[in-house]
Amino acid sequence: MKTTDHEGREDHAADSPRALLGPEGEAEFADLTAEEIQWRVRLAYMQHSLRDRMQQYVGLPVDRLLFQRWLEQRAGSRYIEAQGLPRRSLEAALGDEALTLHVDPRKLIRIAVRISTDGEKRPSSMFFIWDGNWDQRREDLRVGTRYRLISDLDENRHDLTRTERYQELLSALESGQPWCSHQEGILLDTPEKILRYLEVYVGFLDSMVTEGYRPERTRDEIGVAISRQGRILKINRGLHRLAMAQRVGLPSIPVRVRCVHREWWNKIVDGAWGETALARVRAALKDCVPEERPGPLDLDAAPLLPEDFWPPARGAAAQP
Repeated sequence: MKTTDHEGREDHAADSPRALLGPEGEAEFADLTAEEIQWRVRLAYMQHSLRDRMQQYVGLPVDRLLFQRWLEQRAGSRYIEAQGLPRRSLEAALGDEALTLHVDPRKLIRIAVRISTDGEKRPSSMFFIWDGNWDQRREDLRVGTRYRLISDLDENRHDLTRTERYQELLSALESGQPWCSHQEGILLDTPEKILRYLEVYVGFLDSMVTEGYRPERTRDEIGVAISRQGRILKINRGLHRLAMAQRVGLPSIPVRVRCVHREWWNKIVDGAWGETALARVRAALKDCVPEERPGPLDLDAAPLLPEDFWPPARGAAAQP
């Protein structure tokens, strides 16, 4: 069966039998799979399955036990909070509504840099409360690799061979090391596959213009953290989707709070415990807004960007 790309060209690659997509693969990349990496793809599935089973039968039960002890202020509860509180159990207790914030993507421009230059321990995603100075080290997403990629694809959509990413992927192919991802199940071993890969991203961007942000189409929410000042910083996954929302100028997108700084937690709960502490955190999260300023411990000087940096909003976002 033939399909067409976002500009109406026939996609003959869809005629060939498709290998297995990776556990993190998007359906739109199905024709970029390859038999050559299938053993690695199947290994990725085994790793995901093992991790999920460990979480289901070991991690989650332990998390629930520890969280319940903290909730009931039983022996060891202060130590459990000092460790950071089990994230999954705390998320379940706080609820999706409290942890989902709606922000202007063009204001969510700072990402927390969790890698320290002074030997500070990296915060663990197992916990909801994070210690350290991770919120003081920030990078500007407007000059980050994801936004540069999306803007480059958008500006050169009619000739993707001109993009920086195409040239990088082609160079890897010509050196005998084509780009691949066993987590996604993709192998870009021909120039045509490289173009198809980039066309899919352009298709995602165009879909956001016409349909807005569709969280049900994504595997993971756009993760954020709350700094010690109660400001929203970007973390972990969802950077491509955020860059697309910024590029087209969507007025609002949902983001998911994954962790908070201990100083903010302590200020908000103010010595409270259990359900009282959770209620205070739910109420305070509503007032959190994106951090737009550089951090005091930034590794690089903040770039000077023009006031009209963002392109005009498109699609539904451009409507008055």
